[in-house]
Amino acid sequence: MEASIIDLRYRMREVLGALERRERVKILYHGKVKGEIVPVGGETRKKSSDHPLFGMLKNETEDPADIVFNMRRGRRNDI
Repeated sequence: MEASIIDLRYRMREVLGALERRERVKILYHGKVKGEIVPVGGETRKKSSDHPLFGMLKNETEDPADIVFNMRRGRRNDI
């Protein structure tokens, strides 16, 4: 979200709503970014589909739950 100094004064509820949604708020002064307000707790939450590795195995036929189970299994296959 981008907010001007006027927005901070008259639309603070919207700015706080954006922070509640874990969005960064860029502060503009005369149309130029002067700073950012970052929600407490750090980075914003991203969708898994935005991750660069999402969908890299599109042709994979194995169930994702089985893939994760096999990755978490120990070194031996004695299950």
